[in-house]
Amino acid sequence: MPAATLHVVATPIGNLGDLSPRGQQVLREVAAICAEDTRRSGQLLSHFGISTPLVALHEHNEQQMAERLVGRLLGGESLALVSDAGTPLVSDPGYRLVRAARAAGVKVSPVPGPSALIAALSVAGLPSDRFAFEGFLPAKASARRERLAALAGEPRTLVFYESSHRIEESLADLRQAFGEERPAVLARELTKLFETVLDGTLAELHRRVQDDADQRKGEFVLVVQGVGEDADAKLAEGRRVHAILARQLPPSAAARLAAEITGAPRKALYGGGPED
Repeated sequence: MPAATLHVVATPIGNLGDLSPRGQQVLREVAAICAEDTRRSGQLLSHFGISTPLVALHEHNEQQMAERLVGRLLGGESLALVSDAGTPLVSDPGYRLVRAARAAGVKVSPVPGPSALIAALSVAGLPSDRFAFEGFLPAKASARRERLAALAGEPRTLVFYESSHRIEESLADLRQAFGEERPAVLARELTKLFETVLDGTLAELHRRVQDDADQRKGEFVLVVQGVGEDADAKLAEGRRVHAILARQLPPSAAARLAAEITGAPRKALYGGGPED
C-alpha cells in the first residue's frame, strides 16, 4: 500500500456483510483509523478481527485534530477515515481533515461502499437523474418549516435524513409545505433486520407513521419527489410566498396576496395544516 494516503472508507449502515474486501484490507493495513465513535467502530473492527488503533475524530475535535493527523500523513503514515456508518462526510464529520490533507499535498483516496442516501434512492422508484440531498432538517419547528418553505418549489427529488424523535413532526410539516399529494418514499432501518420501505403521498406516509408505533422507530431516509409543472409549481410557489408573508401579515391577508402573486388557489394556502 502506498504511504501517506488518507483512505476514506465506507462502512456498513446495518448489514455487516456490506463491508467490502478492499475496505477490510485497508482498515487492517493503515497505521490508524480516524473514527467518529471509537466504541462503535471498535465493535465493527472486532467483528472482522481487525486490531488497527483508533483515533477519535468528531465534530467537536476535528478542527484541532486535523493538523496533528496531517502531520502523521506527511510523516509517511497512511490513515483511514470512517464514520459511525455509511460513507464518511455524507452528513458526518470529516471534511476538515480531507480539506487539510489535500491542501498539504497528501493523497486522499475513496474506498466506496454503503450510503443510506444512495440506498434509499435506489429503491424509491422516484426520479433520480437529478436530486438534492438536504441532510437532517432543523430540530426546531420554526426553522424546519422555514427550510421546507424555501424548498417547496424545488424541481429535483429531495432526500432527507430524520431521526425517530422527529419523523412524525417532520412529515406533518412536509405535508403543510409541499401539499398532501406529493409522492414520497420513507425508508427505515435500511439493510437491517426490520427494514421497511413505504411509498405513497406525504399524507399517506404521515398517517402510516401516526398509526404504527413501529414505523416511528429506527433511522429514516425520506425521499420526496420534486415539484411538478403548472398547478403543482404554482401551489409550491404559493406556499413559499405565503410562508414569508405570514410572518408579517394575518394568515388570510397573506394567503390572498400570495395567491395574487403566484396564481396558486387561495383556499389551498389558507386554512391550516394537514387534515388527519
